[in-house]
Amino acid sequence: MSRSSLFLVSLVVDTYDRAKSFYCDGLGFDCVEDTVQPEGKRWLVVRPRGGEGAALLLAEATDDAQRAAIGNQTGGRVGFFLETDDFARDHARFLKAGVVFQEEPRHEPHGTVAVFADLYGNLWDLIERTKL
Repeated sequence: MSRSSLFLVSLVVDTYDRAKSFYCDGLGFDCVEDTVQPEGKRWLVVRPRGGEGAALLLAEATDDAQRAAIGNQTGGRVGFFLETDDFARDHARFLKAGVVFQEEPRHEPHGTVAVFADLYGNLWDLIERTKL
């Protein structure tokens, strides 16, 4: 039987360095790879520290259509879900780093969650899922 998994998702950003700083310094992600490519592009991959899920390919916008998508890749919906094993710890750390939350933490049947915006306005859930 074959096996497959989602391992990488592109996120269109304004500049590589600004995005890398936000995700690595602000959110505490690891930089998995940062390799210069032809024509000034970079293969810049970040992943939540200690995470096993998909990583982000930070892709610098190169034309007007791509620049228009920055911050609105999911039409204003929460498009990214960052799971944590300690909501209170990470929520406090993100606040200290200047991450802007759209709401106060709330407790749902599926876990503790709060929506935050990334550097560009893309919406994320920080979530500690309920243990089954």
